[in-house]
Amino acid sequence: MVRKPFIVGLGGTTRPASTSERALQVAMARARALGCETQVFASVQLPQEPYDPAQVERSANALALVEAMRRCDGVVIATPAYHGGISGLLKNAIDFTEDLRGDVRVYLDGRAVGCIVCAEGPQAMGSTLASLRAIVHALRGWPTPYGATINSTARPFGGAGGEGADVLAVQACERVADEVVAFARMSIAAAVAA
Repeated sequence: MVRKPFIVGLGGTTRPASTSERALQVAMARARALGCETQVFASVQLPQEPYDPAQVERSANALALVEAMRRCDGVVIATPAYHGGISGLLKNAIDFTEDLRGDVRVYLDGRAVGCIVCAEGPQAMGSTLASLRAIVHALRGWPTPYGATINSTARPFGGAGGEGADVLAVQACERVADEVVAFARMSIAAAVAA
């Protein structure tokens, strides 16, 4: 029997339930519905200390993140757009993948990475998505063909006033998960067949 794919989610801000964290939760719920094991690193679960390649000691959050990235079959990253790029919190978390440089599967090699960007304007969405995809390429990952861009000002996942979620925003996050899971399953099947 082929094992379940393991998908890791990274995202959010220091503010729990931010738009980017909610987008990540939608994508990860979809991955679970598709039969995957998942682990989410958002908000306070992300490493809070700056990544330092000279520092051998790691916090519990950093160790958990590195271990999850080491064994994952796919990744979903949801970031806010800050000044045309990804947030410092997310970039710092991604930098901890440097601890995988000596692994057989170095960095994100052979793994699909779904990209979700949340911003208050369309200009920031495009440049941030391009930046995130460039980072994934540098880490030898495979950005999924579809990248979701979510307009934060529209309260896409509902609001305190009881508004419902925007169906198109939910579908966009789910499509990212669909592509990550499909690629992960293909990779697992290819490894079993080899």
